[in-house]
Amino acid sequence: MKDKKQLTKAETQVMQALWSFSEAGATSAELMERMPEPKPALTTLLTFLKILKDKGFVSSVKEGKAQRFSAEVSKESYTRTYMKEVKQAFFGGSFTSLVSFFAKEEKLSDKDISEILSIIEKRT
Repeated sequence: MKDKKQLTKAETQVMQALWSFSEAGATSAELMERMPEPKPALTTLLTFLKILKDKGFVSSVKEGKAQRFSAEVSKESYTRTYMKEVKQAFFGGSFTSLVSFFAKEEKLSDKDISEILSIIEKRT
């Protein structure tokens, strides 16, 4: 995904909707049902899907009169790359600084802290 660009906020909303489907993808009508309110016009959604195809995030196949759109980049892959960029840009590449920031900014419950520690301990 290194050659692909970052998603805009609106493109992220479209990708979130698309990622909620199986690998079989979805038609624009099916995607529209999962778009957050206020839903975009169908023409706007189709424009974003074209942009996402041009960026390499989405592919499509003809299905009757419709197109079936599929994600070419998984949510996990995009998130991994995006978070690495955030870590580098805002925290000098330091994972510790990134985690410290969120630990200070978020109101973590004892349960949250226990879950995080459990994840860290199982990492070995």
